[in-house]
Amino acid sequence: MTALLVAAGALAGGPLRLLATRLAVRWGGDPALGTLMVNVAGSALLGVLMGLSAVPAQVLALVGTGFCGTLTTFSAFGADVVRLLERRALTRLLGYLAATLVLSIGAAALGYVVAGL
Repeated sequence: MTALLVAAGALAGGPLRLLATRLAVRWGGDPALGTLMVNVAGSALLGVLMGLSAVPAQVLALVGTGFCGTLTTFSAFGADVVRLLERRALTRLLGYLAATLVLSIGAAALGYVVAGL
């Protein structure tokens, strides 16, 4: 049953991640902006889930592992880093690394704290 819940969550998270990346490109931005947006949003949602006192295991499987797990993406983050390295865009690379770490961890922490209030 848990595997089905994870798969159901992934059915929504994966396409939403792709949509965010495509929107970032359409708006004239870099695909890395889409990756950053979904990583921050997914981190915030996962922080909220972890901050709630009594979340059923089924909800964690569906939303936490399935949805957030496919919405956020380490592989696209890694590909963005390699692309920026290949372009020798070191200033943008350092900014992207810092923004991803600070904003994602900050969003998760804020979600956790807010949910616990």
